[in-house]
This record gives sequence, structure tokens and C-alpha cells, in this order.
Amino acid sequence: QVQLVESGGGLVQAGGSLRLSCAASGLTFSRYTMGWFRQAPGKEREFVATTSWSGGHKYYADSMKGRFTISRDNAKNTVYLQMNSLKPEDTAVYYCAARVKGVTPLEYEYDYWGQGTQVTVSS
Repeated sequence: QVQLVESGGGLVQAGGSLRLSCAASGLTFSRYTMGWFRQAPGKEREFVATTSWSGGHKYYADSMKGRFTISRDNAKNTVYLQMNSLKPEDTAVYYCAARVKGVTPLEYEYDYWGQGTQVTVSS
């Protein structure tokens, strides 16, 4: 019933920008905390950013601050991740997630997940 579909991934050169989108359906989007996570080859899934249902509370992993921006458009049931100044180490599969409670960086606290979109940053 609940579906999260990521899009916008692709190949980009280091220093470039990319904007990911996550379209949600089957839930009352405006009442869900939304988050972004990523998983690089050989590594565990890690927290990237999260935003409250109102958009009033946003948190980022330290390495993302100043480069990545999370936002949401509740009218479109969509959450975005604007990624600037991309580095090769940003290469990963990026996942969108939804949670019925408040913001958290903990992966296991999220209730729904998308299939992911590949982001590859070349040097």
C-alpha cells in the first residue's frame, strides 16, 4: 500500500550537483517524518538527512552540512535532497524513508523504505 519511489540519481562529476526526489503514496504524507539514507559498496547504510512533517525541523549528518539540503512539498507528496559539491565518496545508493513519529537518524526507527536510486560521482 505504502510506496516510496526515488528518482534523480545518475552519474555526475566531482564538484557537480544532483537533486533527488522521493514521491510517496499510500500514506498521509504531511504527517510523516521523511529521511534520506545512503549505502556505499562495502559499507553499512548511513544517515544523510531528515525533515519533520512540517518542514520546521531538519537535521543532517555532519559530513553533509553545507552541501546537502533536504526539503519537502506536502502538496506534491514529495521530499527532495539537493546535493551540491559532490565528492566521489558520495557515491552510493540513496534511499528515501518515512516514519510515523519524530525525526531520528536511526535507520531502524523508520517504517517505510523506497528501493533506492544510484548516485555515482566520478573524479
